[in-house]
Amino acid sequence: MRANGTFGVKAFVPTELKPEPAVTTGLPVGVATMEKHFEGEIAGRSATLFTAAYDQQSGVGTYVAMESFEGSLHGRSGAFNFVHSATTSGSDRTAEFFTIVPSSGTGDLAGISGTGGLGVDADGTHRIRLDYELG
Repeated sequence: MRANGTFGVKAFVPTELKPEPAVTTGLPVGVATMEKHFEGEIAGRSATLFTAAYDQQSGVGTYVAMESFEGSLHGRSGAFNFVHSATTSGSDRTAEFFTIVPSSGTGDLAGISGTGGLGVDADGTHRIRLDYELG
């Protein structure tokens, strides 16, 4: 099944966590926590652990995020984890990865598996797509 929705970031909180041992590279690595709210066929909220090597001025970098979602997909309630990552050269997204973490589903979403994707429209609307199975 496919579920589509939009989301907004309600909180983005950088942390002081630093990799050890410290290694200096051309792009700094940062860690943050996020809260997102979703609407549409995907409705609910998520708590996210976000890690990135990113240059804010040029928009170049890569991120990896692990999200714990709770809410509903097509009216089925529960929770599950998903992970996603992408690279940007400042004007595009490449090397995109998105998967639902196996065995992470609860409630009506127990047994969920699948993939998905994220995107941002020209007007700034953030979109999510899940291609999932329950079983």
